[in-house]
This record gives sequence, structure tokens and C-alpha cells, in this order.
Amino acid sequence: MDRGKSSGRSLAAQNNKIYMDLKDIIREHSLSFLPAKSLSRFNAVCRDWRFQISSPFFAHSQSFYCRGTSGFFLQTPWGSPSLIPIDPSCCGVPDPLLKFLPEPVDIRSSSNGLLCCQGREGDKVYYICNPVTQQWKKLPESNVNHGPDPAIMLVFEPSLLNFVAEYKIICAFPSTDFGDAIEFDIYSSKENTWEVAGEIHFGATGRPMPKSGVHVNGVAYWMTITGGILAFNPTKERSQLIPNYDPHVILGNYSGKLCRANVSGNSITLLTLDNIHSNTMEMGSRAQMWAQKHRVVLDSKIVGDVSGLYSILHVDSDILAVQKGGKAFLYDFKSRATKCLPDGFHNVRCLPYVNSLVYL
Repeated sequence: MDRGKSSGRSLAAQNNKIYMDLKDIIREHSLSFLPAKSLSRFNAVCRDWRFQISSPFFAHSQSFYCRGTSGFFLQTPWGSPSLIPIDPSCCGVPDPLLKFLPEPVDIRSSSNGLLCCQGREGDKVYYICNPVTQQWKKLPESNVNHGPDPAIMLVFEPSLLNFVAEYKIICAFPSTDFGDAIEFDIYSSKENTWEVAGEIHFGATGRPMPKSGVHVNGVAYWMTITGGILAFNPTKERSQLIPNYDPHVILGNYSGKLCRANVSGNSITLLTLDNIHSNTMEMGSRAQMWAQKHRVVLDSKIVGDVSGLYSILHVDSDILAVQKGGKAFLYDFKSRATKCLPDGFHNVRCLPYVNSLVYL
């Protein structure tokens, strides 16, 4: 009898150890990949999990590993912003109207959990905020006029080596000294100052479209009014106009490469920038600037007859979002599934959002 009881206690101890090991494995290696709303629920699992999730180091780690688009902030020209989550159980913020900021704002740009907003009145100052933690920072005024609808871009690319979030804001603005030229105003969070780059891009074909910008590996890209793509590297302070012969494409970041997506009949073609210097290759070279990665046909049972009737809202490595009238749909590249998104995408600007704990 004693031997049986001892054996039972030993088995219970082994099972308990397995449970503890599994719990520790999940805590150490899985939690950082989850969006902020999911993590808020796991605070109640146990004291150890709550302690880890609330630590600044964990927030830093989560901001690096959790990069997938969680939802979309929608901005109208006349109203407050709103948040449409892809999965409401996994994405959410305490105040999607951003009323924690000191004044009404327009969201100008979004990058890996941070938002760049601009006040609507007075000096129209810029704010950087994290809508999950409601931390925010008012930026100093720039010495140049960015205009009423600035071609501005927030560039935040988390790094495990930088415990404090470092980001840049880049604004491409018309030069006041040179006709048909574009200059670049750069804000650095590290220096907390604005500085106009020495680079000047000449030519009317390089005038950027304000709401078209994306960044890939620290380089900013905008569609131009003539259909080209304006690239600017803030580290090297160099600009380049990339040929593009379809003015209706939308730009995105696909697995660390610039991508473009466009509608063609009832399908969407996704191409990545594989060789930016293809026009300098020797004669006979087969190297091409753009390489096709996907040709997507949405599920007609869900979207109906969409031939030529819809526009692309967003594209990245995981998802493609499109709009048809007031309806929006999401396509998942991995599962190849199409689903409907909640209403609210009509006549709004759509900004991708990552549900991140990043500290300002």
C-alpha cells in the first residue's frame, strides 16, 4: 500500500513538473508574439505571467516580435478616428477616438504600433502616441511649412538592440527655393529635432501623393502624381525615382521588400521590387526590376462580382485588404481565405495598425 501511494505521489509530481515546464515555455517563448489585447487577458493566469507582461523589458520584446497587422484605424476628414480590428478578440485599445490626446487630431501615419497624429487647430502640431498604453509625446515645431495635407511618414522599425523606441518622421515637401523640386524634412526621436536633409529631388514627376507612403528597411517610398515611385533614404540622404507605369497601384511591405499591388480585371497582382538597378544592367541580362509573387482572385461567393469595381486598401506579407463601395474584404495569403470586414470603410483613409505595447 505504501509503495502504491508513493508511486501515485511520484506520478502527480511528474505531471505537475510537466505542467510547470509547459507554462514556463509558453511564458518565455510565446507571449511576446501575441497582440496587446490578448495579453491583457493573460494577466489573470497567474502572478508570474502578470509580472512578466507588465515589465518594460517584455513590452520591448513584444514590440519586436508582434509585427502582424491587427486592425485598421479609419480617419475621416471631418470626424474622429475609429479602429476596426481584424479579430476583435485579439485587437483593441482603451480609447480608439484618441481623446487622451490634448486636442482633436487627424492620424497622418502609422508604424508598428505607434501613430503620428496632427492637431486640427492652431499650430497643427504633431503628436506621437501608442493608443494601447495611451502614452504620447508632443513634437517640436518644424522650421518649414509642410502644407495642409503633408506627405508625411512615421518610420519605426523595432530593434532588440534599442531598448528605447527610436523612430523618424519624414515629410516630403515642395521646395520654396527651387521650382518643381522636393525637399525632405526629418524628425529624429533620438535628437528630438527637425532637420531639412541636404538632398533635393528635382523634377515635377517626383511630387509625392500625401497618403501613399510606406517604409521598408528604413527607406521611405511614395507614389508620385505621375505614377512613379519616389524613394528616400534618410540615413544616406539620397532620393531616387523608380519607374512605375501603373498610377493605380498601392505600395506595401512584403517580407522586407517594397511591393506594389494593382487590380486587373477580377484579379489582383502583387509584385516585389527585386532589383532597383535593373536599368543599369548590361545588355542581355534577364534581371527584372519587379517580380510577381501572387495573383489573387477573391472568393466570388463572398465579394460578388468585383471585376474592376474595387480598390486596394492595404497589402503586406500576410494580408490584402480591398474595398468595394462601402464594403471591405480581407484576403489571407497563407490560408487563401477571403472574409468580410465590418462596415465603416466608405470615404475614409485606412491606416494599418499593430496592437503593440511599445513604450515611448
